[in-house]
Amino acid sequence: MSRGVVMSHPVCLIENQNTPEGYKLVINQKAVQILEDITEPVVPVAIVGKYRTGKSYLMNKLAGSNDGFALGSTIQSKTKGIWMWCVPHPHKPGHTLVLLDTEGLGDVEKGDRKNDSWVFSLAVLLSSTLVYNSVGTIDQESLEKLHYVTELTERIKLKAKTSNDDDESAEFKRTFPSFIWCVRDFTLKLEQEGKQITEDEYLQMALNLKPGFSKAAREYNFPRECITHFFHSHKCFVFERPASTEDLQRLEELSESQLEPRFVKQAHRFCDFVFNNSQTKTLAGGHCVTGRMLGTLAVTYVESIRSGSVPCMENAVLALAQIENTAAIQKALSVYEAEMKQAEGTFPTETQDEFLSKQTQCEKKAVKVFMDRSFKDDKREYQGKLMGDLQQKHQEFAKRNEEASIHKCQDLLQVLSANLEKGIKNVVFSKPGGHKQYLKEKQKIMDTYNNSPGKGIKAALVLQQFIEGKKNIEMTVLQADESLTKQQKEMEEEKMKKEAAEKKLQEEKENARQLERTRKEQTQRLEQQAIMLKEKLEEERHMLLKENEWMIKEKMKEREKLAQEGLHNKAGMLGEQVNALQHQNNEISSPNWILEGIGTLVEVASLALPGAFGKAATVVSSFIRRIF
Repeated sequence: MSRGVVMSHPVCLIENQNTPEGYKLVINQKAVQILEDITEPVVPVAIVGKYRTGKSYLMNKLAGSNDGFALGSTIQSKTKGIWMWCVPHPHKPGHTLVLLDTEGLGDVEKGDRKNDSWVFSLAVLLSSTLVYNSVGTIDQESLEKLHYVTELTERIKLKAKTSNDDDESAEFKRTFPSFIWCVRDFTLKLEQEGKQITEDEYLQMALNLKPGFSKAAREYNFPRECITHFFHSHKCFVFERPASTEDLQRLEELSESQLEPRFVKQAHRFCDFVFNNSQTKTLAGGHCVTGRMLGTLAVTYVESIRSGSVPCMENAVLALAQIENTAAIQKALSVYEAEMKQAEGTFPTETQDEFLSKQTQCEKKAVKVFMDRSFKDDKREYQGKLMGDLQQKHQEFAKRNEEASIHKCQDLLQVLSANLEKGIKNVVFSKPGGHKQYLKEKQKIMDTYNNSPGKGIKAALVLQQFIEGKKNIEMTVLQADESLTKQQKEMEEEKMKKEAAEKKLQEEKENARQLERTRKEQTQRLEQQAIMLKEKLEEERHMLLKENEWMIKEKMKEREKLAQEGLHNKAGMLGEQVNALQHQNNEISSPNWILEGIGTLVEVASLALPGAFGKAATVVSSFIRRIF
């Protein structure tokens, strides 16, 4: 069951400590623990911008509060580092809204531009919606102040290994957040050539590029290109001044009725848009990020920065996958064990099929738990480990079922054979006709035993062991029976040997049948996992295709816009990116894409699982051909 966290106030997630060596980013473990407790998907919204521009006010509004994030009333920056406030999402049940308020960029007291760039980069890495807050208008000066965007390619790596020919910027849009530009204290009219324009049109006009390849054109275009190419959607809000200068110093004390009505309306529009349009944070491929996962990513990125390296999203996701997949195995095993312990109350099962049916149901639940949480298990190593661990658990419970049967059968035979044991002890059968009496008592025990229900799967074996254990006594009784002739005794001995040989043959046949049943059962279990993996891969394929189709659509729009602006060379580069995405979609749509994933699972099962389970993989190969 997913869980969220209700926080009464913000806490610092990433501290920005002022040390003699300069500002250092430090993760706050208490904040990470808060995220650790959030097992539901998160919608992280981060706000960045110059200090003292009213960022914290907007974040408090998103949290449904007048205060919380420090507003400050002086020229000093109040927020240091990145502060976090987790609240239930007002429009998405089962989701947590994670608000991230960053310290003001360009603080003259701090004077550390590189540190500012890292704070900006962390806001981009952790959010699904990035809000950029500025004052005045969107002009060349305000775009130049947004130089942190142009440095993102230096601060963030998408892949661990890239060649010189790789254009990572083509993939930033897939993983970066949406972009909202909030222009505060806006006093101009939204008009262009006498016609009224929307806020979004105002932003798009500001992002138009200049044709040409001169240095001036490149410098003008670069920040605009970064905003366009890096972020997957662009929205603009303009805000009038909320109150008089004097009242601004106590903004958190003012009610909405004391603020400018148009500003209040604009703030409500902004909040409604964020609530309705900010997406759940996902990793490449559409895997939803929980609070626990967001905390792990924050720790990974900060540790990378502190070590002096550039945060790599691919490495961070792989490290996260290792943690999550290992935890998914443990959670799946816990579910399996809990379910089987409930089933253990019914041990011994009457038949092996009854036990296997219970085991199959429990394993299916466990594998589903693993499938729901695991991701990027491309080599199926974690699922293979789960299969091996489940096999071990399966054998443990199978042994418990067998032991329960053995104990029950032994207890039953002890009760049923009480008269026989008493007769043996009192030498009742050492007389003429004693052998016949012994056989009669033995048959009575066997008939009552065979007609008694609930003995379990080891009933025949325990009875056979009981009879085998009495063979010497029966032989002694036979030899002592003076009413039998020598020939009759020899015939009885021969009969006993024949029965023993038949029992041994039956036991060998039963062992062979049991081995075949085991192989069949292992094959069915592997088939079940293959079917569940196929469903997961089909879901992942759907998400990848959907993600790529969206990317294609966005890049087509960008290409058309560039062509209209006369930038045909840049439009051509986007065309190449579109072609690459379409080729990728063709590969993903191929049946081989899923077939290879299941084939990998079969190979892992063959190598990781001993005995019949490993051999079952050869049978599953034909099964794979059947389901495609």
